Amino acid sequence: MLDYFKFEQKLTDEQRMLISTVRAFASKEIAPLIADCYRREEFPTAIIKRMGQLGLLGTNLAIGGKSALLDQTSYGLVMRELERIDSGVRSFASVQGALVMYPLHAYGNAEQQRWLPKLQSGEAVGCFALTEQHGGSDPENMQTRATVTADGHYELDGTKTWITNGNIADIAIVWAKLDDEVRGFLVPCESKGLLRKKISNKLSLRASITSELVFQKVKVPRQNILPNAIGMRAALSCLTQARYGIAWGVVGAAEACFVEALDFVKNRLMFGETLAAKQLVQRKLAMLATKITTAQLLALRLGELKDSDALQFTQVSMAKQSNVATALAVARTCRDMLGAYGITDEYQTMRHMCNLETVSTYEGTSDIHLLVIGHDLTGVAAYGK
Repeated sequence: MLDYFKFEQKLTDEQRMLISTVRAFASKEIAPLIADCYRREEFPTAIIKRMGQLGLLGTNLAIGGKSALLDQTSYGLVMRELERIDSGVRSFASVQGALVMYPLHAYGNAEQQRWLPKLQSGEAVGCFALTEQHGGSDPENMQTRATVTADGHYELDGTKTWITNGNIADIAIVWAKLDDEVRGFLVPCESKGLLRKKISNKLSLRASITSELVFQKVKVPRQNILPNAIGMRAALSCLTQARYGIAWGVVGAAEACFVEALDFVKNRLMFGETLAAKQLVQRKLAMLATKITTAQLLALRLGELKDSDALQFTQVSMAKQSNVATALAVARTCRDMLGAYGITDEYQTMRHMCNLETVSTYEGTSDIHLLVIGHDLTGVAAYGK
């Protein structure tokens, strides 16, 4: 595996052992399934409880009065190993831990937090319902509404789309406007009036369940409103947690593409010698190794800041935007180096490349994250201009 600046030497023995454990699990139990899942547009649900058993779901959160099982850097390393196999696998873990467990942990009450052990073990699955058809990068343009019923409960009406895990989830963290203020709700997915439609025929992130959720007068008990999830800032704080995992995860995808291409050019004969002996190929490899090394060090520093409680959401935006752009550029170049073989699913690079097109778009497009950084640097917001 590429580690040109020996960044793993900065890790603890426990973190290096964690990498070995997760890499072995992902290689032996997920990798053999993923190509077929990608073809069939299915998520390998059989791995969910195994992920829970191995402590890969939300274990950077302190649950039930106990300390978190993983520090924030270790959590990032887990995301890297999962996305080395497929972005859809990392997306599942990100949604479960950062977008479902985190808001319950940060904004929920004791009764709502009883879901956390089930989610951590993989016994239950959650989804995060924020995005709407006309919202996208402007989530405050939210059309889903919550109204108070005569008996003091709530009723939800609206549609959410591009919801990861939607069709396999037991609960949803749903964001809706209540008297023009955004609030979070815990909604069982078997609630009457909630329709779930799988979004099919995707050309990217096919080994991930993506859904549309339609709420038609869905009744939500008064105790299911997240008491401390008030305003858009609460929803965005959840996205910051997930974006942190993305910044780490895409490094794994880039590394996987690089290793595959490097092995290919070392063994592919052309004009009497291997492709690896060609100047243009070596130039590409050197540039890719430099890009990946930069992404690794950026992720590592981000983890250090998060572990020291010094992380700013603008830094997460920079790392998410930069590392995703790097991974996508690496995947595209590696696909080219594989030649015609690169378009078959015998090789993983094009699958990663297609997946990364989605990762570049979701949880903040590249342009939006650049505007977040620009706002921070200048003090002037340019959104929507």
